[in-house]
Amino acid sequence: MILATLLIAAANQQALPAPAIIPKPVSMKMGQGIFILSSATTLQVGDGCSDPALMLRQELSPGTGFAFPSRDYSKSEISLSINPNQGHGPEGYTITITPHVVRIIGGGAAGVFYGVQTLRQMLPASTFRKVPLQSGPYDIPCLNIVDYPRFGWRGCHLDCGRHFMPKGFILRFLNLLALHKFNVFHWHLTEDQGWRLQIQKYPNLTEHGAWRDKSMLRYSKHTFDPRAEGGFYTQEDVKEVVAYAKQRFINVVPEIEMPGHSQAAVSSYPQLGNTGKQVPVDDQWGVSEDTLNMKNSTLKFMQNVLLEVMKLFPSKFIHLGGDEAPTTQWQNSPEAQAKMKELGITDPRGLQTWFTHQMDAFLTKHGRRLVGWDEILEGGKLAPGAVVMSWRGEQGGITAASEGHDVVMAPGGYTYLDHYQTRDHQLEPHAIGGLLTLHQVYNYNPVPSSLPAKYAKHILGAQCQIWTEYISNSKHVEYMAFPRLCAFSEVMWSPHDSLNYSHFMTRLKVHLRRLKAMDVNYRRLEPPTPVLAKWSVNAEVGAQTSVDFNLTPTQIGNRTLIRIGIWNLEGSNGAMTVNSLMVNGQPVDLKGVKIDSSDDDSDVVSFRVPEGSNGTIAIHLTLAGLTKGICHGEFILLPDPNLYHPYTQGSR
Repeated sequence: MILATLLIAAANQQALPAPAIIPKPVSMKMGQGIFILSSATTLQVGDGCSDPALMLRQELSPGTGFAFPSRDYSKSEISLSINPNQGHGPEGYTITITPHVVRIIGGGAAGVFYGVQTLRQMLPASTFRKVPLQSGPYDIPCLNIVDYPRFGWRGCHLDCGRHFMPKGFILRFLNLLALHKFNVFHWHLTEDQGWRLQIQKYPNLTEHGAWRDKSMLRYSKHTFDPRAEGGFYTQEDVKEVVAYAKQRFINVVPEIEMPGHSQAAVSSYPQLGNTGKQVPVDDQWGVSEDTLNMKNSTLKFMQNVLLEVMKLFPSKFIHLGGDEAPTTQWQNSPEAQAKMKELGITDPRGLQTWFTHQMDAFLTKHGRRLVGWDEILEGGKLAPGAVVMSWRGEQGGITAASEGHDVVMAPGGYTYLDHYQTRDHQLEPHAIGGLLTLHQVYNYNPVPSSLPAKYAKHILGAQCQIWTEYISNSKHVEYMAFPRLCAFSEVMWSPHDSLNYSHFMTRLKVHLRRLKAMDVNYRRLEPPTPVLAKWSVNAEVGAQTSVDFNLTPTQIGNRTLIRIGIWNLEGSNGAMTVNSLMVNGQPVDLKGVKIDSSDDDSDVVSFRVPEGSNGTIAIHLTLAGLTKGICHGEFILLPDPNLYHPYTQGSR
């Protein structure tokens, strides 16, 4: 009898697997035994922990059905407290789990909150739903976690200027950011194609500027959705979003574009422009020449806008854009030329520098700091308090940090989530271009290797960008964001030398079940895409090459359609045309399949599995037409769209 009791006790204490936490904690040591989360579990709330406690109940109660009442003593409790002397900063935390208590201690309230987000990921995916699908209780392994972020700026940008996103989705998106321990939401609120923020002093900015007649569907060849598009956030909406984000320890950084990307403002108030003509709210993507003029009255107008912005957003940082501001109209404007003469400026780009300095001084006077895209480095000495957001690669960030300016790294090649997620464009919704795979995101290091160590302190952190030219609804935003944001959260939070893509993918497969329970329209993970063969040519115009390889029964599997991607590898020059394709000695008709030298471009040849084929399929491909240079690449076996598609809804 005693032996049986001991065996039962041992079985109950059997170690559970380590929980799949994203982002990966700095340290996690598994212990012995389990903590049982049940309806009897209480919540002990220490001083300063009221917001994390509120979030815990809001996030755990619906999916578990447990109320987590507060009591003085319980045999099963969650304890939240703050110890600012724990040595890991206000966002750091520790979790100690024993059979009777889950103890979360944060360096500040934010640290406690992040500990709660980690605790959530120790429970089944079903607990992420709005109602309990099982009655519990839930077993949580005993363990010890020490965790803190690598960077203080862990951001995500969302462009609501090109396509308006409803307030309800903004709140939902903030929840998803909080789950992944992001702490900055960069809210892009004005564009050539739409002004989205209510400004009471200038009502026409939204009454007129928030709407356009149509939206571009393709840039080349120009095609349009003829329906009017628009919307804006009232000041009450903004207050709600900011308060909601604050509860989740997210700072909302507004972006009000100036002096470029301002056509919607110029359309609303033509006196802000350089031509004096009425222009429409832009309905095409790209860079508009309708920049703000450099009059003192325009400067005052935008400062009045910023006064209302600062009342709505308590953020220390205010983003003023500063990117892609053409000088064409300034060069042709007598008033702008007179301004240049007055200021002693010989290059019209210097007008933007002057404008940026005026705005920087204005924000500094009000206790704020200007943030701008890396173009603000051009045309003269950068305003001393400005923060540079480096998007055109890393060099802008390196230059700014070397000059003593704080930097947020946002290079397009690693952080632009509007880029394609695979070269297999036939399976993807239309995107602006580029290529940014999940693996590429995970491999990014926000501290450039070429940056001298003494300047690394100026790298505040990094953020991802979601530009919405071709992303018209919230489900499509989710498709482009997830799971790449999961990878980026780990890049920003976890120690760089601890990152392991294979380990991340193991945890991600568990994590995606949580996102599914939350109805997130994440991009489904691709099946294996093996390299079938490689090719290389180094010759003059007209060169050709051929490659032979086989598809094995294992590779064919249950496919009915074979699709072979012909990838031109990064760094290649020239272009090749697929000249012929032979399958088991029989020709397959081709229709001008061609690849060029861009690293994100590809071609796909496809054919049906030959009838009666129950063995190896022999492939013979001929490539021809190399322009002068080097061309090399790979043949990749792509998914059969009858068996796999990456999207679920709203993103095709």
